[in-house]
Amino acid sequence: MTLLDDVVAILAHEGVDHALVGASALAAHGVSRSTLDQDLLVVDRRTLEPTFWVSLGRDTAVDARRGDADDPLAGVVRITRHGERVVDIVVGRDAWQREVLSRAQMLAGHGVRVVEPADLILLKLYAGGSQDRWDIEQLLALDPAGAITAAVDTRAGALPQASRDLWAQLRPHP
Repeated sequence: MTLLDDVVAILAHEGVDHALVGASALAAHGVSRSTLDQDLLVVDRRTLEPTFWVSLGRDTAVDARRGDADDPLAGVVRITRHGERVVDIVVGRDAWQREVLSRAQMLAGHGVRVVEPADLILLKLYAGGSQDRWDIEQLLALDPAGAITAAVDTRAGALPQASRDLWAQLRPHP
């Protein structure tokens, strides 16, 4: 089993809703981008406790960092094991992130759920970096019928104003 498999097994055992985000989710939706880690979104703050990950064993390092009051995330947990891809647990704190997780679908043959394209765009708008912009453009290029755009339009109201402003800049216009 891989580190990702072990992490997903613990999350499932503990009843923590989770899904792939980041470059791995992009790849699942047809956008190829190089990355050295695999990202999972959760909203359960128990994952920020080092004791939550004890069953990974001593050969696995866990670095949990809590976000402060101004941080848009509750925290991030970086999990490393020699010779394996890093797994980052992104711990959200908002209701809209729970909704993103509720819509995630099982990735065929992988035993892990992945967020859908419109929700991946929401997460990228929320992060707002230059790589995130490129990722959004790549996802939108796969959406000639406009279904992803329409879903983002419907859901973007839950995002902070800066994220909605970014969507107004990046949104395709007929």
